[in-house]
Amino acid sequence: MEIRINHRWDLSEAEAARLQLELADQIVLCDQFGDVDRVAGIDLGYEDEDRITRAAVVVLKFPEMTLLDYEIARRQTTFPYVPGYLSFREVPAVLDAMQRLRVQPQMLFCDGNGTIHPRRFGFACHLGLALDLPSIGVAKNRYVGSHEPLPDTQGAWQPILDNGETIGAVVRSRAGVKPIYVSPGHRVSLASAVAMTLRACRGFRQPDTTRWSHRVASGPPLEDDNLGIGSTLL
Repeated sequence: MEIRINHRWDLSEAEAARLQLELADQIVLCDQFGDVDRVAGIDLGYEDEDRITRAAVVVLKFPEMTLLDYEIARRQTTFPYVPGYLSFREVPAVLDAMQRLRVQPQMLFCDGNGTIHPRRFGFACHLGLALDLPSIGVAKNRYVGSHEPLPDTQGAWQPILDNGETIGAVVRSRAGVKPIYVSPGHRVSLASAVAMTLRACRGFRQPDTTRWSHRVASGPPLEDDNLGIGSTLL
């Protein structure tokens, strides 16, 4: 898998902010993808008191959401934990894992933000642009912006606004539970990001991409009744 942008990851916070603003101009916020039958999910963790970043990437058959491939990569952490700059800390390990995959995804689901970001360049934007793949950010918490009240109906959503700009959506993926926060990363419109995320959630709060990648990162990727999904691992 080709990496389309290459830059230093061990930047200062000021350098990282300038680069985010520069790269944000390259983000495409309209649909540039065809039929999708392979999607990726990503889980990040840390080892050795945060000195090592661990990335788990899964590739799932879509829309069945069965496991096709996975990789785990570890890399030395070179950027501190600073909200708004997590991609500089985490994307390098993800790129290592992506390059080892045998089955290539057509779309990325990231457990984090895309354009719901002060500089409109969250993790999903950075990774999507680096690989030039359609990408979607699905976060558990709202980072910036505000929205109108959300009905407690599965599939309901409201736009998230920041300084008058629509930057994402709050989405009710399952009635009776907290919402999720969906935003485009790259080559996906907001409407498509919401629609694809709801298909990937299948009635659960979080998409199966997130649940599967966390499962793989935590232990052997075996069939798991608690996930409600099975494995067709190659």
